[in-house]
Amino acid sequence: MTASPTASPSSPSRRTRLARLARRTRRKTYAAGALLLAAVATAAFALTLDGSDDDRDPGARGDTSVESAAVPGPAPADESLLALARRDASDALAVGRADAPVVMIEYSDFQCPFCGRFARETKPELLRHYVDKGILRIEWRNFPVFGEESRQAALAGWAAGRQKKFWEFHDVVYAEPRERNSGEFSADRLAAMAREAGVPDLAKFRSDMASDQAREAVEKDQDEGFGLGVSSTPAFLVNGKPILGAQPTDTFKDAVEAAAR
Repeated sequence: MTASPTASPSSPSRRTRLARLARRTRRKTYAAGALLLAAVATAAFALTLDGSDDDRDPGARGDTSVESAAVPGPAPADESLLALARRDASDALAVGRADAPVVMIEYSDFQCPFCGRFARETKPELLRHYVDKGILRIEWRNFPVFGEESRQAALAGWAAGRQKKFWEFHDVVYAEPRERNSGEFSADRLAAMAREAGVPDLAKFRSDMASDQAREAVEKDQDEGFGLGVSSTPAFLVNGKPILGAQPTDTFKDAVEAAAR
């Protein structure tokens, strides 16, 4: 009688067990965050659905982005949410000092109109008042929710970051409202945006955009957001405390100043 061979470290069964363990670990890590964000999301969708569709473009009905959301009162930040800040000084998709006292994590989609509103109206104020003064760090997370063009735009943003041009690309994309899933984010249009953003090597940009590394980076950001219970864009964590939707600029200023105390 022949004994069953021991599974090698690279065998399919062992890889499957390790994958299951990793998923269980992620669920435990994000459990508290998911509960917290779920409570905020409930209020957000209640406000968004309460007659607000009448004032929006009919083509945007069913939008998973959030224009306005209730913000919870002061509460202790959850340690597992604070730990999501990467604070990597080499992170091309972050701006601000790695040791800034406040970190805002932003989950956004380049096709989301409310993400665009935040980028045009609020982010410049935060950069001027807090990032430039060393108080705030902003860390971008790709969270494409509107289909293939959103995913391609996320890959393109990551590729621009490989040449230290992510934020320039970000500003070009969000410079004006763009019609969703209409070809605005085709491969050629994304390359044109990269050129406008000053990405020097467009051949490398295209290669990086199509790479497994780009896909894995975007999926990592998405998994993080899904693990937290994020279901709409934009969504933010300011030192572990959630804000959903394109809130007024003062809401973000208040949150940053409260976290910096």
